Amino acid sequence: MIFYIVYTLAIVILILHFTGFLARRNMEWAVMAAAIALLTVNILDYLKII
Repeated sequence: MIFYIVYTLAIVILILHFTGFLARRNMEWAVMAAAIALLTVNILDYLKII
């Protein structure tokens, strides 16, 4: 379940990034946070922890 939530949030963050929403509000760090979250979830899924 967390897999789907993280991917959905990452897609929303990417859309906000490419529309310039995050840059106008100085929230570009959210893109990096989404990348780290995706990497973490993928590693945990690969190791069959979640």
